Amino acid sequence: FGVMAANYTGYLLPWDQLSYWAITVSTNMLKYVPLIGEMLQRFIRGGEEVDAATLTSFYTFHTAVIPVFLIAVMFFHFWRVRKAGGVVVPDGRSEKEVKRLPVYPHLVAREFVVALVLLAIVLLLAVFFNAPLQEKANPAFSPNPAKAPWYFLGIQELLVHFHPLFAVVIIPWLIVLGLFVLPYLDDSSRQTGVWFFSEQGRALVKFSAILALVTIPVLVVLDEYGWSVAGLLPRWPLAITRGVAPFLIMVVFLWGYIRGLKKKFQASRTELIQAVFVFLLVSLLVLTVVGVWFRGEGMTLVLPF
Repeated sequence: FGVMAANYTGYLLPWDQLSYWAITVSTNMLKYVPLIGEMLQRFIRGGEEVDAATLTSFYTFHTAVIPVFLIAVMFFHFWRVRKAGGVVVPDGRSEKEVKRLPVYPHLVAREFVVALVLLAIVLLLAVFFNAPLQEKANPAFSPNPAKAPWYFLGIQELLVHFHPLFAVVIIPWLIVLGLFVLPYLDDSSRQTGVWFFSEQGRALVKFSAILALVTIPVLVVLDEYGWSVAGLLPRWPLAITRGVAPFLIMVVFLWGYIRGLKKKFQASRTELIQAVFVFLLVSLLVLTVVGVWFRGEGMTLVLPF
């Protein structure tokens, strides 16, 4: 959340057409939040529209508030790692057989070197690759299509297919809630230090990724050309055909997918969790790619470039 907040607040600072309308579109999504949507939108913008007050607020958060927050979270992260007993014990040895090393200088020195390398890479990118500005922000001229920042384009793509309440509020926040709960879904059979838990876990992860890569583009194309619940039932309320119905179909599909994996492969709890996680992650990536490269004027499907 801290990194995304830094990206988001920094996105507006160039104050060109791309950044202005991206923030305008993304903050417009907030109005779909029930009860507090418009108030939340005004709070983020600092008023009714994206203007100088928004720019000042974003600059302050980007340069002062968020960096302090990220540093605090970083120290909290290191503390949590130490409280948990450090990293995994390698090679199946017991903790008594593993030689413990002090955090300083061993871990601190390595973290410092990694930080310097990353900083050097960022500086080299800044020196050799331009970040060209578009025309100065013009509230009177809207580009077509007006898109949110790329990391929110998965949600904007959901808006094309789902009712706004489900696309902006219910689906994203259910996923966020799931990410918060994920570390506490403990499994006594968990094998720490093994990639994707087991050979079967790796196979299920690959299958989940391929399934998402095939299923999501097909569903996007079908919806685009009217072969969706809304297209087949045009007289029904959109809250049902683009909200409740497709959401329930998605939930039933995930439930059936979990049941199928458990019955056919006798998948463990950890294998099921990571299979669903990978399916949802790849689905979001596919929606983001569609939003970035395959949406043209009027948010219609086009071939890229």
